Amino acid sequence: MQALKGQLTLRGVAIGCVGCAIITAASAYTALKMGALPWPIIFAAIISLFFLKALGHTNLNEANVTHTVMSAGAMVAGGLAFTIPGAWMLGHAAEIDWFQMLAVALAGVVLGLVCTALLRRHFIEDAELEYPIGQAAAQTLVAGDSGGSTGKKLFGAMGLAGLFTALRDGLGAIPSLLFGNVALPGVAFGVYLSPMLLAVGFLVGTGAVAIWFAGALIGNFGIVVGGTAAGLWDVAAAQGIVSSLGMGVMMGCGVGVIAKNILPKAVSLIRDTRGSVAVARVEAASPAAADEAAAPGARRRRRLTAGLAALAVAAVALLACFALGLGAVPSVIMVLLAFVTCAMSAQSVGQTGIDPMEIFGLIVLLAVAALSDVAQVQLFFVAGVVAVACGLAGDIMNDFKAGHVLGTDPRAQWIGQAVGGVLGAVVAVAVMAVLLAAYGPDAFGLQGTFVAAQASVVATMVAGIPSVPAFLVGLAVGFALYLLGAPAMMLGLGIYLPFYMSLTAFLGAMAKMAYDAVCARRRAKLPPDEAAARLKAQDETGLVVASGLLGGESVVGVVIALAAVAAGLGA
Repeated sequence: MQALKGQLTLRGVAIGCVGCAIITAASAYTALKMGALPWPIIFAAIISLFFLKALGHTNLNEANVTHTVMSAGAMVAGGLAFTIPGAWMLGHAAEIDWFQMLAVALAGVVLGLVCTALLRRHFIEDAELEYPIGQAAAQTLVAGDSGGSTGKKLFGAMGLAGLFTALRDGLGAIPSLLFGNVALPGVAFGVYLSPMLLAVGFLVGTGAVAIWFAGALIGNFGIVVGGTAAGLWDVAAAQGIVSSLGMGVMMGCGVGVIAKNILPKAVSLIRDTRGSVAVARVEAASPAAADEAAAPGARRRRRLTAGLAALAVAAVALLACFALGLGAVPSVIMVLLAFVTCAMSAQSVGQTGIDPMEIFGLIVLLAVAALSDVAQVQLFFVAGVVAVACGLAGDIMNDFKAGHVLGTDPRAQWIGQAVGGVLGAVVAVAVMAVLLAAYGPDAFGLQGTFVAAQASVVATMVAGIPSVPAFLVGLAVGFALYLLGAPAMMLGLGIYLPFYMSLTAFLGAMAKMAYDAVCARRRAKLPPDEAAARLKAQDETGLVVASGLLGGESVVGVVIALAAVAAGLGA
C-alpha cells in the first residue's frame, strides 16, 4: 500500500466524487437529450489538476487518480441512457422501478471492473494498444499548468449556459426553436437554441460534424422531401425509411468495429491473455506448482483476488437472476458474454477511441433472446448491464493507459474507478428516475423532449424495424464506410436524429472553425515558442468553455426536472 501514498488521497477522492456526481448527471442528461456522449476524460483531467493545485502541492499521479474517479460515472450513465429508455418507449415504464435500474447499473459496474482487472496487463503492457483518448489525457496532465483563469472560464461558461437554460425551460422567456414555423412536411426544421448542442458540435470537430450534417441532409431533404415530392412514398413511409436507414448505418458501423478491429485479433487475444491468468490456472490444476512459482505473500494475494473476482461475478449472476428476474440460463449467458464484449470494447477503444457499448448490449440482447425465453422488458435489462460494463471498461482502459504513461499505480486507479463507478450508478439512476417522473415516458423518443437515439434503436430492434430493406441498405453502407475509415456512426446519427439537432450541432462546428481561424491569425504574428504556448492555451480554453456550456445546460436541466417532480409531489 506504500505505493498508493500520494496517488490515492482523501482529498483527491473527495474532489473526484464531487466531479463524478456532476459529470454523471450531465452525461445522463446529455446522452438522453442529444443521442451522443463525448468522452469526459480530458475535461476531467484538466479540472482535477486545477482543483488539486488550488489546494496546494500535488503531483500528476494524484491528478490522474482523481480524474479517474471523476470520469467513471459518465459511461455508466451512457450505458443506462443508451438502453433502458427503449423499454419506456415500448410502454414498459410501469414495469421498471429505480431498484431494477440500480441493479442493472451495479451489475454492469462490477462486471466491467472485474473484466478490466483481468485484461489490463494484456491490452496496456503486452499488446500496447494506442488508446488515443487515454494518451491525450496523460499529455494534458503533463502539459497542464492550470492557473486561476481555468476556473473562471469553466464556471463562467456553466453559469451562462445555466442561466440561458433556466430562462428557456424554466420560465419560458426564450423560445426553444428558431425558424420552427417553417413548414416542411416530415422534417423537424429549425435551430435549437441549446448551448449544450452547440458545445457538442464544437467538441466533436468540424469534419465529423460535417458528415453528421450530410446525413441529416440526405435523410430529411433527400428521402423525406425529395422522395415525397417525386411520389415515391408518402411522408409516413419516408420517415420509417429514414429511421431504419439511420439505424442500419449505426449498426453497420458497430459491426465494422467488430469485423475490422476485434475478430482479426480474437485468436491472439485468447492466446496472449492466457499469461494474465496463468497463475490462477496453475493454482487450480496444481497448488504445489503455484507454491513454487510465487512467494507465500504474493500467492495469498492472488488467491484472495481470484476469490473476490469469482464472488463478485457470482453475485452479479444472482442479482440478475433474482432481482431482475432473468432466470438462471439467461443470467449465465449474459455474464459470460459480458466478459467477451468487455474485451471487445477494450480493444475497440484501444485501437479507434470508439466504444459502441449499446451495440454490444444489443448483440448480447439478441443472443439471450435467441437462446432463452425472456420477457421483452427483461431484454432491456440484459442490454443495460452489458452496455454499462462495456462503457466502464472503455473508460478505465483509457485511464489505465494514461496511468501507464505517467507511472501511476494501477491499483490506485482501479480503486478510484470502483468508487466513481458505484457513485455514478447511483447518480445516473437518480437522474433517469427524476426525468421520467418529471416528463413521463412519452417524452422519450425521436418526437419527444429526449430523443434517446441509441435507446430508440434498441427499442426498434426489439419491437420490429419499420423498413427492413432500408435497414439492410444502411447496414451495408455503415459497414463499408467504417472499413474505408469514414465516420459512419456520425452519418447514421445525422440520418436518424431530428434535423434541428443536426443543424444546431453543425453551427457549433462552424463556430469551432471560426474560432480556430481567428486564433491561427493571432498566432501567426508571434515567435514560434510563443505561438506554441498560445496554441496550447487556445485548445484548453476551447475545451473548458465548451465543456462548461455543455455541463451548465445539463445540470440546470436536471434541476428543472427535480423542481417539476417536487411541484408534482406538492400538488
